[in-house]
Amino acid sequence: MARQRVVAELGRPETADETAARKAAASQRYRSSKTFRNLVAALIVCVAIVAVVYFGVPRGTPEPPEPVDVNVAAAAAAETVGHAVIIPEAPEQWRTNSARIEGGVWRVVYAPATGFVRVSQAFDAADDWVARELGGFAPTDTVTIDGIDWDEYDLASPVDNISYGLATSAGTDTILIYGATDADAAAEAASGLGDQIRDLREELR
Repeated sequence: MARQRVVAELGRPETADETAARKAAASQRYRSSKTFRNLVAALIVCVAIVAVVYFGVPRGTPEPPEPVDVNVAAAAAAETVGHAVIIPEAPEQWRTNSARIEGGVWRVVYAPATGFVRVSQAFDAADDWVARELGGFAPTDTVTIDGIDWDEYDLASPVDNISYGLATSAGTDTILIYGATDADAAAEAASGLGDQIRDLREELR
C-alpha cells in the first residue's frame, strides 16, 4: 500500500483533493516553462531569418536618374503648342530635374548647389498668373538682363519655398524664373534668354 504524502505545513497526509491540486499546479508550471522556451526559440529563429535576408540579399546602389535633355523636350513642347518655347542656358553644374509641359506651362526645373530654380513659360497667360504663382506678391523692382526688362520679386516671406522671382512678357506668353533661389542664380537663368524672348515677342504679337 502506497504511503500518503505528508504535508509539512499541516503535519498530516495530504488529501486526495490536495494531491490533485498539487499535481495540476506542477503540470501548469511545466507547460508554462515549455511555452516560454518555445517562444524564445521562435524569436531566435525569426531574428536569424531577418539577418540572413538583410545580410545575404545583394543590394547595389540605385541607378542614377536618366539625364533630362532640355533641347529634345523643348522641341516636343514646341510642336505641341505650335510655337517656340524658351531653352534656358543654365550653368553646367546645375542638375536638370525635369523639362515638360504642365497645365499649359512649359517648365524646366534646375537644382543648383542649393535650392531650386524654375524657368516657366505660361502660354496665353492670364494677367494674374505670376501673382498666383508667387503668393500674390507685387514686384519689388525692375532689372534689365540681356537687354530684357524683368519685374523683380524679392519675397519678404517665402511662399512654398519660393523666395525670389523674375517675370517678363513674351507676346501673349509670360516668362517666370523663380524658386528657392536668389538674385544671382535667377539672373544666371535669365541670361542668354534675350534673343529668344525678342523672337517670341515678334512671333506672338
